[in-house]
Amino acid sequence: MNKPLADKLRPTCIEEVVGQNHLLGKNSILKNIISNGYMTNMIFFGPPGTGKTTVANILANKTNKKIYKLNATTASLEDVKEILRNSDDLTCRNGILLYLDEIQYFNKKQQQYLLEFIESGKITLIASTTENPYHHIHKAILSRSNIFEFKYLSKEDIIKGLYRGLDIAKKDFDTKIEFDDDILDYIATLSNGDLRRAINILELSIYSTAPDEDGNLYINIDSIKQNFKNKVVNFDKFKDDYYDTISAFQKSIRGSDPDASIHYLARLVEAQDLITICRRLLVIACEDVGMAYPNAITIVKSCVDAAKELGFPEARIPLAQATLVLATSPKSNSAMNAIDKAIQDIKTNDVGDIPKHLKDAHYLGAEKLGRGVEYKYPHNYDNNYVNQQYLPDNIKDARYYIPGKNKMEQNIVQYQKSIRNK
Repeated sequence: MNKPLADKLRPTCIEEVVGQNHLLGKNSILKNIISNGYMTNMIFFGPPGTGKTTVANILANKTNKKIYKLNATTASLEDVKEILRNSDDLTCRNGILLYLDEIQYFNKKQQQYLLEFIESGKITLIASTTENPYHHIHKAILSRSNIFEFKYLSKEDIIKGLYRGLDIAKKDFDTKIEFDDDILDYIATLSNGDLRRAINILELSIYSTAPDEDGNLYINIDSIKQNFKNKVVNFDKFKDDYYDTISAFQKSIRGSDPDASIHYLARLVEAQDLITICRRLLVIACEDVGMAYPNAITIVKSCVDAAKELGFPEARIPLAQATLVLATSPKSNSAMNAIDKAIQDIKTNDVGDIPKHLKDAHYLGAEKLGRGVEYKYPHNYDNNYVNQQYLPDNIKDARYYIPGKNKMEQNIVQYQKSIRNK
């Protein structure tokens, strides 16, 4: 069977692995572990096509333990039990190394079963996952493992891997393969940090190119652009990329960076996640702009309503307007701080009863109960203001609203001073 180019390219030693210098570079932790022949429980996590499985295989082959490999997408608890039944075999006298790919697909019961043998030392675990291990892996396994994060490969790393792939392809075809200078750069951009995807694009481009009269292959950029137009957007709803993008979106608006705000909006637009964008814009208008520009929520609500009415692709325009309004507005979180402080008081302090003069007096007998008797109607006084107590006695001096140091709220401060002084 003809192996895929990505499998032929798979490194057999650490020196052949591209990227991940923070883990595999000179004096890095994983490089030293391999050099010292030390083996411990490890969890590799990161995006697909970044070398997790490759490094795990290299590590496994360096050990003197009996190696078993399972993929959690297809493996069952019985497969693990079968491995453990062989643990007393002479070939397992140095212990078992279990390489478990996609460990996040093992449920809680399966992971707990593994834990017993990890604790006893019968199994040394090397696991890989594309998901955040802190969300998907049993805490007891995490506490007994070293966690290593694999990052998206840079364009330079991808191009380096593509050159190696070309060398292998040339030997397979036993012919001359020529290509436009900017092809590898274009493929690296399309792959978005995933070497496996880059190699697959390269392989398909080679196999879909007809040889010339001399039997040589010439790959031109136009044919690749025709078949591969868009790069992969790393956005899977309810996974890390999803929450990271939303977080970056709000933090960029809060930080008053309109360009970064629009960039992260574009990611969300490409993911066609209209509801999340609308909800986030509405909360930002109140949480981060708030009293510094109270009309922001009105503008944003209008933009959000327009976006929902229009749908994609036109929805991107009012969403961009709302984003830029918020990113370029003055900022204040005084409204959020005020309500949070008041809620905290209600939850933790004896706030006391509502003052009698503020209680409802719209019923027969209210006056006999003293309800509303001493209430002063502000509109009967100059500037529609009269000094009277509104908070309960127990917290009558509490202060929840602290105006921000922006033009709008400082105007509020001056207005409040003026009516109180008069």
